[in-house]
Amino acid sequence: MSTPFGRPHNPANAYRMVGVETGVTTGSPHQLVGMLFQGFMDAVAQARGALAQGNIEAKGKAIGRAVRIIEEGLKAGLDVKEGGQLATDLRDLYDYVILRLTQANLRNDAKLLEECRSLIEPLHTAWVAIGPQIAEAGK
Repeated sequence: MSTPFGRPHNPANAYRMVGVETGVTTGSPHQLVGMLFQGFMDAVAQARGALAQGNIEAKGKAIGRAVRIIEEGLKAGLDVKEGGQLATDLRDLYDYVILRLTQANLRNDAKLLEECRSLIEPLHTAWVAIGPQIAEAGK
């Protein structure tokens, strides 16, 4: 299986690497990437909640999970050579989000967590929106 960026990639393996089990064996590649996006959004929400409650350990774990989803899940599937400018832009965005998540963790900064969520949310929304087209193309 290839990603839209040309590189063979198995989203199921990437998703398993970041510790999520449900749905991995039955989901399409498109659904699995969508699960990665949703997992990221959930992890950031958990980090924000933990930070608000003063639970620094839970905040760190949630941010660590969000970083792994970006690094080992979403970014791992990019092929800059085959994917061109889009893949390069996504790689750069993912690197920036990882940096900002790390800073949010070090500074206990909810605003940085919100920035990360707001940067990934449009990708997640777009990914969900193209789902019906992907399903139709697969028929």
